[in-house]
Amino acid sequence: MLQTSHAIVLNVIRYNDESFIANVLTETDGYVSFLVRRAKSGRSKVQHALFQPLQQIEISWERKTGGGLSHPKQVHAAFNYSDLPFDPAKRAIALYLAEFLSHALRNEPAQPLLFEYVATALQLLDHSRSGVQNFHLTFLLHLTRFLGFLPDDSTYSMTSRFDMQNGVFSTSTPTHNHFLSPQDSEFIPQLLRMSPKNMHLYKFTRAQRRQILDIINQYYRLHLPNFPELKSLEVLNAVFDAAQ
Repeated sequence: MLQTSHAIVLNVIRYNDESFIANVLTETDGYVSFLVRRAKSGRSKVQHALFQPLQQIEISWERKTGGGLSHPKQVHAAFNYSDLPFDPAKRAIALYLAEFLSHALRNEPAQPLLFEYVATALQLLDHSRSGVQNFHLTFLLHLTRFLGFLPDDSTYSMTSRFDMQNGVFSTSTPTHNHFLSPQDSEFIPQLLRMSPKNMHLYKFTRAQRRQILDIINQYYRLHLPNFPELKSLEVLNAVFDAAQ
């Protein structure tokens, strides 16, 4: 059965000299892996150059009933970024998010609302002119809504601690070690109020952004089995350090 879907490329892994494996988030089928042959002709219906991190594409393929990698039949761009591939800060964020999402969404079935959230947010990042350094912070925390562990800030107070294991705030010290100090806990409700549209209004120091990103990574590792340390984090920090 031929299936066509809007999709977002997450990562690409070399298979051999003539092909590669592309892991893609699709609107209709969730996380799907494709075996893509490198196009030898500009007239090919599958242009392998489109398989770049976070590229939004329209892809058609034959669904396989017995498992195994699918082969795309046709691919074309669904959205052309105007700034993201060329702006150093946005490019670093994109590479980081592509690696992050390739792990966080690996077992996700089709979730149209999740897909819409990711696709729309990336388009907003592309068009953003200020506050870009906050984008990945608010994006990743709000992503937890679709993965089932969005923090509940309904009981937040200035003296409370964020219990990362249970995703809630508490005025008493949890019986485990996975919680934040009241000072660090303040970041959570701020990020929940932040969005790509108002992120330019939030001013964090470089040290605070690093601390927040470390907290977010810890939070994901607590709730997603085998979530790894991300190699692209060092690149992202280096780009923002150079911009100071």
